Amino acid sequence: MMPLTIYAGLAADRNARGMRGARILGEALSAIVGKTARVVGAAAAPVPGGWAEQLATARADLGLLKQAIGEVLDAGLRPLSVMGRCAASVATLPAVARRHPEAVVVWFDAHGDCNVPRGADSYLGGMVLTGAAGLWDTGLGADLALAQVILVGSRDLDPPEMDRIARGELGHVRAGAGLAARLAAAVHGRPVYVHIDCDVLDAGLLATEYQVPDGLSFAQLREACAVLAACPLIGLEITEYEGAWPDGQPSGADGLLEAIAPLLAALA
Repeated sequence: MMPLTIYAGLAADRNARGMRGARILGEALSAIVGKTARVVGAAAAPVPGGWAEQLATARADLGLLKQAIGEVLDAGLRPLSVMGRCAASVATLPAVARRHPEAVVVWFDAHGDCNVPRGADSYLGGMVLTGAAGLWDTGLGADLALAQVILVGSRDLDPPEMDRIARGELGHVRAGAGLAARLAAAVHGRPVYVHIDCDVLDAGLLATEYQVPDGLSFAQLREACAVLAACPLIGLEITEYEGAWPDGQPSGADGLLEAIAPLLAALA
């Protein structure tokens, strides 16, 4: 079984499109999987400030999200979650890692999200994995081991993130030809928890806050999801689907939903 959770609250939002997109995508998934979604947190106007202010504003709702995912896992079930921004994973990853320390976190994202605070203007969404691993204090848990993380499709990387990859602190499967086979070799049949940030897709395919060229096609994402569906699957979370472009034009989710279909089938 796969209980469906929609995180509707703030998570370092710079605009409200991610919160709206989470609702839209969550409702589409609810229709596909035949589950009524549990909504956690409340939408609010994005707040100004640096990473510390952003985290402080969102922490109460993120705590509820962590509790909700923990309850699903404690019941022996596999969570399916939709969240507006990937910063919300500072709550979900510790909950998963505490209960499944053996699981590989497969992190589809155009970015590495492995920075640490280097000033008040650091971006919370760029520090998710290090926060969940306790390299800085989120107040939401530090159970993740970076060595259990495999970045997939990450290409807009900062020098400190490239250094971490070069030192072997976490895995990295680059975008490009043969991605599915390279991912299969990296995962090697281990249990997986899958995070999909929609900006892993090539720029222009889907409305996300950050558009990065040379990303995955929907077909490549589906091939990768098929590989992961054959592994013991702990759960799936999807972030950064905005539902509409900045000019208000809708951004349909059909291609994304088709791409993740193997994972949905495996969760069911």
